Amino acid sequence: MSKTLINSREISKIFKILQLSISKPEIELNYHNPFSLLVAVILSAQSTDIMVNKITDKLFNIAKTPEEFLKLGEEGLKQYIKSINYFNVKAKHITQCAALLLNRDMPDTLEELVKLPGIGRKSANVILNVIFHKHTVAVDTHVFRVSNRIGLCSTQNPFQTEIILEKIIPKRFLKIAHHLLVLHGRYTCKARKPLCLECKINKLCKKLL
Repeated sequence: MSKTLINSREISKIFKILQLSISKPEIELNYHNPFSLLVAVILSAQSTDIMVNKITDKLFNIAKTPEEFLKLGEEGLKQYIKSINYFNVKAKHITQCAALLLNRDMPDTLEELVKLPGIGRKSANVILNVIFHKHTVAVDTHVFRVSNRIGLCSTQNPFQTEIILEKIIPKRFLKIAHHLLVLHGRYTCKARKPLCLECKINKLCKKLL
């Protein structure tokens, strides 16, 4: 059964502390426009932001728009992204998205975004949050791990986690909540060796209580 393990006062305190301790609660993927963010998000599946940014640093000098990606072509795209996991599938999805979004605005709803090749619920929520400034919580491996570890929720899958977090996180933190949890998980509450002694919210963490 999905639930939260801490009270609303503790939840507010956690996000207030994270907001104060993380100076730039924003996505670490580099992008130039809505379509280039979509490309970066597709590339980031089963990869790291560092690897994606290394690739897009060169790729985005060649193509940033659907038209430019169609001109580059699927085979041409593969030459730029071949060092990343599943590059064949990702090149296909990006090229398909370019064709679908040629002369169209980026969809601004979850229902429409998940219809795009290579875009699942998490990726759609990232785009909605970053591009359209919607109060969505994209649940990646960091958000899922941190949320369950510190007691924000006790869930079995990312979807359950998303639903719980969007209910319990105070509205004033919802826009940046995903970024706060991702960055906290990436640099402090790590998967194998969490830096508990350095953690700013360790006194509120259910793992340590």
